[in-house]
Amino acid sequence: MQNDQKISAIVFDWAGTIVDYGSCAPMGAFVKLFEKFNIPLTIEQARGPMGSAKLDHIKALLALPEVKAAWTKEHGSAPTNLDAQMLYDVFIPMNLAAIDDYSDPIPGAVELFKNLRERNIKIGSTTGYNREIAEKVQRLAKPHGIDPESVMCAGDFEMGRPAPFMMFQTFNNLGVWHPHTVIKVDDTAVGIAEGLNAGTWTVAVTVSGNQIGLTEAEWNALSTTEQDQLREQATEVLKKSGAHYIIDSVADLEPIINSIEQRIQSGEKP
Repeated sequence: MQNDQKISAIVFDWAGTIVDYGSCAPMGAFVKLFEKFNIPLTIEQARGPMGSAKLDHIKALLALPEVKAAWTKEHGSAPTNLDAQMLYDVFIPMNLAAIDDYSDPIPGAVELFKNLRERNIKIGSTTGYNREIAEKVQRLAKPHGIDPESVMCAGDFEMGRPAPFMMFQTFNNLGVWHPHTVIKVDDTAVGIAEGLNAGTWTVAVTVSGNQIGLTEAEWNALSTTEQDQLREQATEVLKKSGAHYIIDSVADLEPIINSIEQRIQSGEKP
């Protein structure tokens, strides 16, 4: 019988959370995608809907007033769902190609996975990637020991994040059923909302994730003052998402697990 006083499982997002420091793989692909159709798109705009299923992400970008106006001017009519699907079909191979350059584990992730297994904590994942992209990311991460027992992808359900259905299926796949014994770790507001809607504890990551959006080398090149400013901005956004805890990266997660277990044993729930 499952012990409802201890953490039973942790469910991770992928890009920006356990691999791909800065969540860079999708970003260049989104910008290049819109360039291909003569539509200017900034990295900041591209990052806005991050964490959503990629088709939903493209629809959200097309709905931006500047993008919608540019599309209408270039193509003679406002963008439609058919246009979004067409863009998505072009985007997938571009994103697949980008994975090759942005698939390294985030520092601390390999050790964390090893320690979680030693503690008999099950490991699941949900992602805004579709199954094809997720399988490539998994294949590249597995030799490092980054190999969740359950991987749920955008497209597995009609409704993606922030709906909790990927989380519910993860509970089933892992054999856990007390949501208050599960932690969701993510770098996006919509991913945190997914965990909250499933009834779990939530931990948001700032420095390694989408909100800051820098590679590890770019981050390390900043002054301490610059780092503090970016961290503060990212923390503010993720605090508004309702995350129970906010950390720099998964390298900082283990003390949080211990803290949550103490709260559970004191009778607290998310």
